Amino acid sequence: MKTFNFKSATNTKEAGKLASGRATFLAGGMSLLPAMKLRLAAYSDLINIKRIKGLSGIKVSSKSLRIGSITTHADVASSKEVGKSIPSLATLADGIGDPQVRNRGTIGGSIANNDPAADYPSACLALNATIHTNKRKIPADKFFKGMFETDLKKGELIEAIEFEVPEKSGYAKFPNPASRYAVVGVYVAKLKKEVRVAITGAGSCVFRSKELELALSNNFSNSSIENVNISSKGLNSDLHASAEYRAHIIKVMAKKAVSSC
Repeated sequence: MKTFNFKSATNTKEAGKLASGRATFLAGGMSLLPAMKLRLAAYSDLINIKRIKGLSGIKVSSKSLRIGSITTHADVASSKEVGKSIPSLATLADGIGDPQVRNRGTIGGSIANNDPAADYPSACLALNATIHTNKRKIPADKFFKGMFETDLKKGELIEAIEFEVPEKSGYAKFPNPASRYAVVGVYVAKLKKEVRVAITGAGSCVFRSKELELALSNNFSNSSIENVNISSKGLNSDLHASAEYRAHIIKVMAKKAVSSC
């Protein structure tokens, strides 16, 4: 790991000013620090945002659930508010990594990193989330751009993620047995105006399945998934699973997600 400067911010305005040059924000560090140790990433400055008040916590209303960006996975998993309003989101958080990762890793860090096999990006897409930053509001459909790439600009800090509370929702994943990252993960949500289905782990970036959305919009049940054709074109193929196998697993996980609603 190369040398770097460590700085702490007490508010988002200060954090934005410190984010000059090759600087990045540090919350839980569960993705950032391993990448730096392996020399996959290098920064001149790490800006600690864990002390910023207002970036943690969970607030729920009849229409939305708002989670502060430095809220840990463990806090999301154990939250009574999350369990009552969007239980599938609590289930997702409880299945991330191991206890150490869940107690240090943060929801904001996860979506900012946008690992193609991470869990939270699928929740953001399926639950029609809005990402609140220190500069603007970004719809989830426009936030995730590509592998480890988001719409965040230099010095832009995620403050909270606001999820639409669904009528029904479920998440199921086929996890890598070592890392617990999703080989394939499927998040389904029946919202007031639409059905959304998001896939993680299968491609270079989280994406929505229009085929599954159409089928479940007509009939929100496992039977409607049977005749859906999932193409393997463009899906990941690696030592964990071929593209064809991932296409098959998408349907299997979609059925499990619907069954869990």
